[in-house]
Amino acid sequence: MLTPEVPMSHSVAGEPPSAGRRAAPSTTAVYSAAEWDLLTSLPGRVLVAAAAPASGQPTRGVEAGLAGLDAVAAGRAFDSDLVRAVVAAIYARHDGTPQPTARLTDLVDLLAACRAASRVLRRRADPADSAAYRQWVQSVAARVRRAVPDAHGRRADQPASPADRRFLDRLGAALGLG
Repeated sequence: MLTPEVPMSHSVAGEPPSAGRRAAPSTTAVYSAAEWDLLTSLPGRVLVAAAAPASGQPTRGVEAGLAGLDAVAAGRAFDSDLVRAVVAAIYARHDGTPQPTARLTDLVDLLAACRAASRVLRRRADPADSAAYRQWVQSVAARVRRAVPDAHGRRADQPASPADRRFLDRLGAALGLG
């Protein structure tokens, strides 16, 4: 029987991974393929939805997308095996093989996916990992919604507009954060 290879972070001498970090988070084994796909696709879906212009608002532009990508990548430094594993899976998907593009969904579909992810996490994840994941996903949206170009074309943060606050509040509620 073939077993999938698990990337290990062993040194050349063969020592085990550094203390405090597991080579492959054991938390990922408890999720079905559909559940794992939901957890790994949700940050990208949130980024796309957050970057979409609110009704009557101008397009958010490249700055918003870059802010979202930065927020996703920031998950690599989280003190959560689950968040780090999700980020690793997101980056592993971009290995040159064709992937479906992030779909632009309406807010109702996105909020339903957030509620479904919250239910999966409530059933299967360690409470600390669940909280870290849900907060991280909301932080992706918050960083996208705050990003605007400054007078020199660089990215700058701005306070959230009322429409942005409503979006973030609804997202937080669907994620079980509020």
